[in-house]
Amino acid sequence: MSATYNDWDRLDELSRDLERARTSLSEELDAIDWYQQRIAASKDPELRHLLKHNMDEEKEHAAMLIEWIRKHDPEQDRAFKEHD
Repeated sequence: MSATYNDWDRLDELSRDLERARTSLSEELDAIDWYQQRIAASKDPELRHLLKHNMDEEKEHAAMLIEWIRKHDPEQDRAFKEHD
């Protein structure tokens, strides 16, 4: 259950799933940012390589979530297309 919405039980299933996807997308974007900061701060090439690999996976996850959101929210899809 979402911690951000008090009337979770009143939401339809699509609204619940969109909330889940958007929350997950936010978490993926946060993770990308954290990895980027760690890469920039590290002086160890091997660690930087590992962190970049992990960051790239988070980017893939974010892209997958964006595509799911686009398929299930036509208004959001239109907004993405307008700003492509």
